[in-house]
Amino acid sequence: MYENTFPHKRYALTLEFLKKHIPVNNSILDLGVQNPFSEIMKKEGYTVANTTGEDVDVDQSALAKGGYDVFTAFEIFEHLLNPFTVLQNVKSDKLIISVPLRLWFSPAYRSKTDMWDRHYHEFEDWQLDWLLEKTGWVIKDRKKWTNPAKKLGIRPLLRSITPRYYIVYAERAK
Repeated sequence: MYENTFPHKRYALTLEFLKKHIPVNNSILDLGVQNPFSEIMKKEGYTVANTTGEDVDVDQSALAKGGYDVFTAFEIFEHLLNPFTVLQNVKSDKLIISVPLRLWFSPAYRSKTDMWDRHYHEFEDWQLDWLLEKTGWVIKDRKKWTNPAKKLGIRPLLRSITPRYYIVYAERAK
Protein backbone atom coordinates (compact mmCIF):
# COMPACT_ATOMS: atom_id res chain seq x y z
CA MET A 1 0.00 0.00 0.00
CA TYR A 2 1.22 3.50 -0.91
CA GLU A 3 4.31 2.44 -2.83
CA ASN A 4 6.16 5.72 -3.54
CA THR A 5 3.10 7.81 -2.55
CA PHE A 6 2.94 7.58 1.25
CA PRO A 7 0.61 10.41 2.39
CA HIS A 8 2.93 12.06 4.95
CA LYS A 9 1.12 15.42 4.96
CA ARG A 10 -2.38 13.91 5.21
CA TYR A 11 -1.38 11.56 8.03
CA ALA A 12 0.41 14.32 9.98
CA LEU A 13 -2.57 16.68 9.74
CA THR A 14 -5.04 13.90 10.56
CA LEU A 15 -3.04 12.88 13.63
CA GLU A 16 -2.78 16.50 14.79
CA PHE A 17 -6.59 16.87 14.47
CA LEU A 18 -7.20 13.56 16.28
CA LYS A 19 -4.91 14.54 19.17
CA LYS A 20 -6.64 17.92 19.45
CA HIS A 21 -10.03 16.29 20.13
CA ILE A 22 -9.56 12.74 21.38
CA PRO A 23 -7.71 11.83 24.59
CA VAL A 24 -5.43 8.79 24.36
CA ASN A 25 -7.52 6.91 26.92
CA ASN A 26 -10.50 6.80 24.51
CA SER A 27 -10.99 3.58 22.54
CA ILE A 28 -11.46 3.94 18.78
CA LEU A 29 -13.37 1.90 16.23
CA ASP A 30 -11.74 2.76 12.90
CA LEU A 31 -13.89 1.97 9.87
CA GLY A 32 -11.90 -0.09 7.39
CA VAL A 33 -9.30 -2.79 7.63
CA GLN A 34 -6.08 -2.28 9.57
CA ASN A 35 -3.94 0.21 7.65
CA PRO A 36 -0.87 2.41 8.07
CA PHE A 37 -2.82 5.15 9.84
CA SER A 38 -4.40 2.77 12.36
CA GLU A 39 -0.85 1.66 13.16
CA ILE A 40 0.20 5.30 13.65
CA MET A 41 -2.70 5.81 16.08
CA LYS A 42 -1.62 2.73 18.05
CA LYS A 43 1.99 3.98 18.21
CA GLU A 44 0.63 7.24 19.64
CA GLY A 45 -1.03 5.25 22.47
CA TYR A 46 -4.60 4.93 21.20
CA THR A 47 -6.52 1.67 21.56
CA VAL A 48 -7.75 1.01 18.03
CA ALA A 49 -9.94 -1.74 16.62
CA ASN A 50 -10.64 -1.91 12.90
CA THR A 51 -13.51 -3.43 11.01
CA THR A 52 -12.50 -6.55 9.12
CA GLY A 53 -13.33 -5.77 5.51
CA GLU A 54 -17.04 -6.53 5.63
CA ASP A 55 -19.24 -4.55 3.26
CA VAL A 56 -20.64 -2.00 5.72
CA ASP A 57 -23.24 -0.89 3.20
CA VAL A 58 -24.83 -4.28 3.92
CA ASP A 59 -23.38 -5.50 7.25
CA GLN A 60 -23.11 -2.97 10.08
CA SER A 61 -22.86 -5.48 12.91
CA ALA A 62 -19.34 -4.30 13.84
CA LEU A 63 -20.74 -0.83 14.53
CA ALA A 64 -23.70 -2.11 16.50
CA LYS A 65 -21.56 -4.04 19.00
CA GLY A 66 -20.52 -0.84 20.73
CA GLY A 67 -17.72 -0.81 23.29
CA TYR A 68 -15.83 2.06 21.67
CA ASP A 69 -15.64 5.72 22.71
CA VAL A 70 -14.90 7.21 19.30
CA PHE A 71 -15.77 6.23 15.74
CA THR A 72 -13.31 7.19 13.00
CA ALA A 73 -13.50 6.90 9.24
CA PHE A 74 -10.52 8.28 7.34
CA GLU A 75 -11.11 8.38 3.58
CA ILE A 76 -13.75 5.62 3.73
CA PHE A 77 -17.12 7.34 3.26
CA GLU A 78 -16.45 8.15 -0.39
CA HIS A 79 -16.38 4.39 -1.08
CA LEU A 80 -19.78 3.71 0.52
CA LEU A 81 -23.11 3.71 -1.24
CA ASN A 82 -24.96 4.45 1.99
CA PRO A 83 -22.99 6.36 4.64
CA PHE A 84 -26.32 7.56 6.09
CA THR A 85 -27.16 4.21 7.72
CA VAL A 86 -23.55 3.76 8.84
CA LEU A 87 -23.78 7.04 10.78
CA GLN A 88 -27.14 6.03 12.24
CA ASN A 89 -25.62 2.81 13.61
CA VAL A 90 -22.52 4.29 15.28
CA LYS A 91 -22.63 3.50 19.01
CA SER A 92 -20.37 6.26 20.32
CA ASP A 93 -20.97 9.91 21.11
CA LYS A 94 -17.90 11.21 19.24
CA LEU A 95 -16.58 10.76 15.73
CA ILE A 96 -13.91 12.00 13.38
CA ILE A 97 -14.41 11.60 9.65
CA SER A 98 -12.24 12.75 6.78
CA VAL A 99 -13.12 12.64 3.11
CA PRO A 100 -11.49 13.73 -0.12
CA LEU A 101 -13.29 16.72 -1.56
CA ARG A 102 -14.71 16.75 -5.05
CA LEU A 103 -12.36 18.52 -7.43
CA TRP A 104 -14.16 20.44 -10.15
CA PHE A 105 -11.24 19.92 -12.52
CA SER A 106 -10.93 16.15 -12.10
CA PRO A 107 -13.37 13.24 -12.53
CA ALA A 108 -14.34 10.95 -9.63
CA TYR A 109 -11.69 8.32 -8.90
CA ARG A 110 -12.28 4.75 -10.08
CA SER A 111 -9.80 1.89 -10.20
CA LYS A 112 -10.46 -0.45 -13.10
CA THR A 113 -8.81 -3.39 -11.33
CA ASP A 114 -10.00 -3.13 -7.70
CA MET A 115 -13.75 -3.01 -6.97
CA TRP A 116 -13.13 -1.59 -3.46
CA ASP A 117 -10.90 1.21 -4.75
CA ARG A 118 -13.59 3.43 -6.22
CA HIS A 119 -15.30 6.62 -5.10
CA TYR A 120 -19.07 6.50 -5.17
CA HIS A 121 -19.22 9.90 -3.46
CA GLU A 122 -16.83 12.76 -3.88
CA PHE A 123 -18.04 15.18 -1.27
CA GLU A 124 -18.31 18.90 -1.09
CA ASP A 125 -17.95 20.09 2.50
CA TRP A 126 -21.63 21.02 2.82
CA GLN A 127 -22.68 17.50 1.78
CA LEU A 128 -20.77 15.83 4.61
CA ASP A 129 -22.02 18.50 7.02
CA TRP A 130 -25.62 17.84 5.96
CA LEU A 131 -25.17 14.07 6.21
CA LEU A 132 -23.91 14.44 9.78
CA GLU A 133 -26.70 16.85 10.72
CA LYS A 134 -29.40 14.55 9.27
CA THR A 135 -28.06 11.58 11.27
CA GLY A 136 -27.99 13.41 14.61
CA TRP A 137 -24.43 14.75 14.85
CA VAL A 138 -23.23 18.26 15.70
CA ILE A 139 -19.95 19.37 14.13
CA LYS A 140 -17.62 20.90 16.72
CA ASP A 141 -14.55 21.44 14.52
CA ARG A 142 -13.53 21.13 10.90
CA LYS A 143 -10.43 21.61 8.76
CA LYS A 144 -9.47 21.48 5.06
CA TRP A 145 -6.11 21.14 3.38
CA THR A 146 -4.55 20.82 -0.06
CA ASN A 147 -2.66 17.91 -1.56
CA PRO A 148 -0.17 19.44 -3.98
CA ALA A 149 1.41 17.23 -6.63
CA LYS A 150 5.13 17.58 -7.28
CA LYS A 151 4.62 17.93 -11.02
CA LEU A 152 4.31 20.72 -13.53
CA GLY A 153 1.03 21.54 -15.22
CA ILE A 154 -2.40 23.08 -14.78
CA ARG A 155 -3.86 20.30 -12.58
CA PRO A 156 -0.84 20.25 -10.21
CA LEU A 157 -1.13 24.04 -9.89
CA LEU A 158 -4.86 23.75 -9.12
CA ARG A 159 -4.14 20.99 -6.57
CA SER A 160 -1.73 23.30 -4.77
CA ILE A 161 -4.46 25.90 -4.14
CA THR A 162 -7.69 23.84 -4.03
CA PRO A 163 -8.51 22.02 -0.77
CA ARG A 164 -8.54 18.24 -1.31
CA TYR A 165 -9.29 16.88 2.16
CA TYR A 166 -11.96 17.74 4.71
CA ILE A 167 -11.97 16.46 8.29
CA VAL A 168 -14.63 16.96 10.96
CA TYR A 169 -14.98 16.26 14.65
CA ALA A 170 -18.61 15.81 15.71
CA GLU A 171 -20.55 14.80 18.79
CA ARG A 172 -23.94 13.18 18.97
CA ALA A 173 -26.74 15.71 19.45
CA LYS A 174 -28.18 15.57 22.94
